[in-house]
Amino acid sequence: MTISTTTSESIAVMERLPEAIYAAKTLRQLDKEAALALGITGFELMCRAAEAAFVQLRSEWPDVRRLTVVAGKGNNGGDGLVLAGLALKLHWQVQLLLPLARTQYLETLQGEAAEAWQWLQQQQQSGLLMIHDGDELPDCHGELVVDALLGTGLAGEVQGRYAALIDWINATGKPVLALDIPSGLECDSGNVLGRAVLASHTVTFIGMKAGLLTGQGAAYAGQVHFHGLGTPEHVYAHHVPLLQRVTPSQCKQVLPPRPRDGHKGMHGHVLIVGGNLGMAGAALLAGRSALRSGAGLVSVVTRHEHVPAFIASQPELMVQGVRNGLEAQAWIARADVLVIGPGLGRDAWAEQLLQQALASAKPLVIDADALHLLKHKHWRPSGLWVMTPHPGEAAMLLGRNTAVIQRERLQALADLQQTYGATVVLKGKGTLIASPGAISQLVSEGNPGMSVAGMGDILAGVIGSLLAQGLTPSAAAAVGASIHGRAGDLAALERGERGLLATDLLPYIQQLVNPL
Repeated sequence: MTISTTTSESIAVMERLPEAIYAAKTLRQLDKEAALALGITGFELMCRAAEAAFVQLRSEWPDVRRLTVVAGKGNNGGDGLVLAGLALKLHWQVQLLLPLARTQYLETLQGEAAEAWQWLQQQQQSGLLMIHDGDELPDCHGELVVDALLGTGLAGEVQGRYAALIDWINATGKPVLALDIPSGLECDSGNVLGRAVLASHTVTFIGMKAGLLTGQGAAYAGQVHFHGLGTPEHVYAHHVPLLQRVTPSQCKQVLPPRPRDGHKGMHGHVLIVGGNLGMAGAALLAGRSALRSGAGLVSVVTRHEHVPAFIASQPELMVQGVRNGLEAQAWIARADVLVIGPGLGRDAWAEQLLQQALASAKPLVIDADALHLLKHKHWRPSGLWVMTPHPGEAAMLLGRNTAVIQRERLQALADLQQTYGATVVLKGKGTLIASPGAISQLVSEGNPGMSVAGMGDILAGVIGSLLAQGLTPSAAAAVGASIHGRAGDLAALERGERGLLATDLLPYIQQLVNPL
């Protein structure tokens, strides 16, 4: 078979990350169906993947001419072998590392991977291909490392020679291009199975993997690129995604331009309930983000001591100090949506306010301390509501520890939704959203600089504001989390991640709720 090094336009052009994200078992089926639909063999599909990756490699690192490829014994390794051959055809120097002694490696190769090895042998140029298969790992001769060691089928912890090769890759100090998924990552969860390759870029094929966007995987995948390899749309039609990625286009669809004759009463009234002693800032942040995301009116019920500070800081807020739940009843009655939890505390004052909020049966966004009270008082809202736990709060709500939640984020999301009946926003890298009867969603935006106090309060205010403007709980949660993450990315781009403040997001939130 002849593979061109001047790749066709259809292969050369990388695609936007797709909305649909598939489970590992579905991805294996998609690979088979893609080849059948395209009328090509599995090896020809493998060659398409290698070509797409090689194009991306040359785009990202145009000056590279020496390559180190670490190739496993499965189809992921086959992708790497073909890519190595493409580099040899251009007279690049290629260093190839194998996980087994060469004779044993060749005995284990099957199907498309065996074809890839045979094709590679035909591309050998004297002095350009160096194969290392011994116990001692060599110095890295490449300017770039291609990780094609372990693919999406990995289940158990990485051990032995494979673990040594992953450690070697990470220790080279060279940029790394991972094929399909960084070796050592679990495809669906993004968990690191003992150790994983830290990739600079990942090129993934045919179907998007959740493990590249959520949990630990997002930190290991680097910049993610997608190529469908020409797979027809009908191949995907009868497969149910594991997740749907929230996109800016979805946000635009549910945030239409406002009518020219509109007034503040048409855009919803949000009431923020919180700001106990020493925690006024949390409620203020939620109120400010609700304003900036478009609510027509925003009120705050808080401690009497905080009222002057609120008015001085944000005069657009209507603020009422209350001593107990009864004094909050009139304010709750006037609001369309309640956001309760930011700075609420867990004392008698907090309990009374939460009781009044629950009794109102109004749409709720419940966060922070209010989640603790719900759990320990065994209370449940009777109307529509959104809960926004971070992993520690999710652990508390489910009676697990935080490490388990982080390791099993998708399962934790499903369990929270089934246990509490709410629309759930499980915060963290690759924020997850679950709603009753719907495919769960993922927000890929956000950055480490957002791991600071107040970011959750900002998010709660945005979701509450969108609910008040007429979005469903599912849409408000997904769009709110997406806007929050993108605002954080824009703020970090301008200011840097270190030292980022929750208030830095506010101007970008206003920008993002006014799509062009």
